[in-house]
Amino acid sequence: MRSFPRFLAVRVFLATAWLAGVGSVSISSFASAYNGRPKLVVIIVIDQFRGDYLERYRDQFGDAGFRFLLDHGAYFSNCNYNYANTRTAPGHATLFTGAYSNGHGIAANQWWDQKKKRMVTSVEDDTTRLIGVEGDKPGSSPHNLLADTLGDELKLATQGKSRVFGISMKDRAAILPAGFSGDAAYWIDPQTGAWVTSTYYRNELPRWVQDFNSTRPEKFWDRDWKDAQGVMLRSTAHRKRKDGSEAGFYEVVGSTTFGNEYEFAFAKELVVYENVGRGPATDLLSISLSPNDILGHQVGPDSPELQQMALDLDRQLADFINFVGHQIGLADVWIALSADHGVSSLPDQVRKLRIPAANLDTAKIEASLNAAIASRFSAHSAAYVKLDFPLAWLDPDAFATAHVREHDAETAVGEAMRQAGLLDFFTKSQLAAGEAPNTPLGRKYLNSFTPEGSWYVMGVPEIYTVGTGKGTDHNSPYNYDTHVPLAIYGLPFQAGTYRISVEPVDLVPTLASLLGINAPTHSVGRVLTEAFAPQHHGTAAPGAHSGEPQP
Repeated sequence: MRSFPRFLAVRVFLATAWLAGVGSVSISSFASAYNGRPKLVVIIVIDQFRGDYLERYRDQFGDAGFRFLLDHGAYFSNCNYNYANTRTAPGHATLFTGAYSNGHGIAANQWWDQKKKRMVTSVEDDTTRLIGVEGDKPGSSPHNLLADTLGDELKLATQGKSRVFGISMKDRAAILPAGFSGDAAYWIDPQTGAWVTSTYYRNELPRWVQDFNSTRPEKFWDRDWKDAQGVMLRSTAHRKRKDGSEAGFYEVVGSTTFGNEYEFAFAKELVVYENVGRGPATDLLSISLSPNDILGHQVGPDSPELQQMALDLDRQLADFINFVGHQIGLADVWIALSADHGVSSLPDQVRKLRIPAANLDTAKIEASLNAAIASRFSAHSAAYVKLDFPLAWLDPDAFATAHVREHDAETAVGEAMRQAGLLDFFTKSQLAAGEAPNTPLGRKYLNSFTPEGSWYVMGVPEIYTVGTGKGTDHNSPYNYDTHVPLAIYGLPFQAGTYRISVEPVDLVPTLASLLGINAPTHSVGRVLTEAFAPQHHGTAAPGAHSGEPQP
């Protein structure tokens, strides 16, 4: 149950925002990144947080967390990604570039690297090294992005005076939002939970990060996670994996509510020790919360654990908003909330309602694809395809040995995927030429195209069909994967629920327009002017920022 002082503090800062921000200046002239108004933009991305969750649990939320954004911000309840590759890396790149994969180039979390002859991640970079862990390990950077980000444009507009930070448990979810020019991106070492970065940003961890790592991770082990009735949900006790190895921080703590608590604790330290929001220009902080995704893959969107995580996150969000209010003042802060993708319901539960659904075995499908290709083109078996369901990455060298060109190879793999149970497919060659039906589905796959990586085929799965033997997944073009929340709080925004169709690509051009800076290089979203507060001079009553939007 939320404590009275925290609730009161949020109300006080909200009133301060109205009085200090609206009473003496024009809303239209209030914002300018060049003079540090607002002082800070916070973008919170909840990994695998479907758009319907906010409505599902709204009557269980308190006043100062999610409902602070829903009641006092512009809330867009019908926000959908207009592409098919609903994964973490593409989602974060899309939110911060205002472009889809055909603009920013990030189409997947990982892809086949022809030179290295293996799958590589969207952010791994052999020219950098990890900082914060023992050994000489390859680091990560945003070098695969083909577009710049909101943070990059802030940096350009203010000649580097704005500061930009990204944090997440996942490297890709910290790095891609921070863009090329970010002051730092931090993510955790999966085994220990220690916060790390790479030499792309700095050659050593700041002292405050070292101090955090020396004491905080251990405090999140050996804790019991219970629901409101005291029922035990999970424990973060140390445990062994099936192979006998020690399970790491990411999988143990990261799959509980304590993972979100851990990220917010680090975010607070960053704000304090880096003096975020206290410079001469607008700063940007991205916080990507990973635990919802880690847990959601295991238990699905309708489980008691997911419900409790949402309710706990509501309280944690309220605490963080209260903290930002104390540190900076909510009159000088904008807060945006969204997600990188949704998720399918558990296929087992879907089938009980007589709706088609399936858990597939990706390894078996991959083996059948390679066998089919070997039978068609060669007398010898080879690893032609690496499957990240429903996306197939092809090894061009394997096909070259069989004297097969890209178009023919991709078409053959696509046909084999259809035989293996997928609904349809789109090849890289096909998408590069713009050859897709002029339909909503066709446009989603055109938006999913990237010139990066090797040859590939994007399979179209049946509804509620995932490539895991148990649990659930995302990476489809269907609404359960594309529907995400979008809410923006700040003085320029007219509070209310907006039920028009919008897209995540609309967030950064909207913020850029209000900040008076250029939108990112490849941004295709529109400015959400319907959510702007009325432009006027003089004194405005606090009620000017409440209620439903005007027609």
